[in-house]
Amino acid sequence: MFSSYDGLCGIGELAERAGVSVKTVRFYSDNGLLPEASRSVGGHRRYGPDSLGRLRMIRSLRTLDLPVSTVRRILDEEDTAGGAGGALEDAVAGQLRTLGSQLTALRWREAALRSVQECPAAERPGRLRLIGALTTPPDTAPLARFWRAWLPARMPARAVTAFLDAAVPQPPADPEPAQVLAFAGLCAMVSRPCEGDEVTQPHAHEAAGARDSAVLYAGLAESYDLAGAEMRLGREPYAGEALDGFVDAYASAGRTADTGAFRFGLAGRLAADPRIDRYWELTSELAGRRSERPEPTPGSAHDWLLAALDAQLGTASRA
Repeated sequence: MFSSYDGLCGIGELAERAGVSVKTVRFYSDNGLLPEASRSVGGHRRYGPDSLGRLRMIRSLRTLDLPVSTVRRILDEEDTAGGAGGALEDAVAGQLRTLGSQLTALRWREAALRSVQECPAAERPGRLRLIGALTTPPDTAPLARFWRAWLPARMPARAVTAFLDAAVPQPPADPEPAQVLAFAGLCAMVSRPCEGDEVTQPHAHEAAGARDSAVLYAGLAESYDLAGAEMRLGREPYAGEALDGFVDAYASAGRTADTGAFRFGLAGRLAADPRIDRYWELTSELAGRRSERPEPTPGSAHDWLLAALDAQLGTASRA
């Protein structure tokens, strides 16, 4: 309660009690956040007993960097629904997302600077050009565009999304310098594939139509997961469930049977296909840290399965 006879106070007293300037109180009043109770005979603003608590609430919300429009929405909800509408919760969640993005950007910038600091002086100009092209936080859109152009035309959207989830690596929130360089290398590669030449679709994939392509890539994804599990255990390539699924994906897409002759032909086609090994090498570097075993990627799993197929066929030819 204010000390005046009518229970109201002037702008100066309210500002002093809240620990803000008169200019700040006037700004909030003019923007409709802090209603006046009345005006004095001389035209001076007068505020009611609840104004101090409301002003402190406004200050707290503004301390969170919430814009005036959001503060107004929260206060209106407090006035009409007792805060039950979720405006404050939504605003805080939004600020946390923004802050998380800003922190990620700062960590990437720090790791990029360390990568420049740690490299030999002669390499710094080239490294600066490479990492200088990155946005912070890092954007995976160039990688997704690369793969969308590489995938078969008219492939079902669900199958495309599933493939992109596997092929486009998600940058870590707190990267090491080597991971920043790996991601920068990926972005440079997909912007200038093969030094200006287009990376073509594997020939073993070209014959499949849109529906068969979905079958092919779904089967490959499953076999890559199985092979990845074997790779994490340190197992050498061998004929087993993962290889059977790998071959079956190609056989099903081509609407043919999985026979010995088919496997020999498939091995030859896959060996002659265009390669993007560098993409998968950089993806593996991005996914793991120096102290860890490289994380399997679709590319390394494909190589493991192809080696398993070659080993099986080599054994069969000697039998």
